[in-house]
Amino acid sequence: MMGLLLQKLYDICGAIAGGLILLICLLISAQIILNAGGRLAPGVLPSTIPSYADFSGFMLAGATFLALAHTLRAGGHIRVNLVTTRLPSRIQFYMEAVVLIVATAVVGYAAWFMIDLVRESIHYGDVSNGIVPVALWIPQSVAAFGVTLLGIAIAHTFVELLQAGKPVLSTPDEV
Repeated sequence: MMGLLLQKLYDICGAIAGGLILLICLLISAQIILNAGGRLAPGVLPSTIPSYADFSGFMLAGATFLALAHTLRAGGHIRVNLVTTRLPSRIQFYMEAVVLIVATAVVGYAAWFMIDLVRESIHYGDVSNGIVPVALWIPQSVAAFGVTLLGIAIAHTFVELLQAGKPVLSTPDEV
């Protein structure tokens, strides 16, 4: 049951990441249209969207971090299967277990620091230095959530590995 709820959360975050990429496209397209309109009819429309580059960057960071867990569970992360596919299944199992344990520790460490960065930004009242000041803890929180969710997804995959007793990470067939 918990696995299904987690998978649903990974999928929702993946969908939000896709939505953020779409919003980046719309924001940049709107900026291009305003630039063209400003050249064709100066003074009629504003020629820029305030802090559009900052907002695009925040959305890109959000999309990147929110997509990590979904991508891991979908088998979309780059893996080197050249060696592992030639090994006996039992050795593949142990290699995968070691990799998942190390990855959980490394990502957990990164998540801890990301959460600490959010707390520091709140403490000091850090804001972006664009035309529209944005409290930096907001985009940082999304990144921290994404890294933490990746850590949970790695631990979730490790539990599935132990339950299955055989390698569970897969890579989609090449397109």
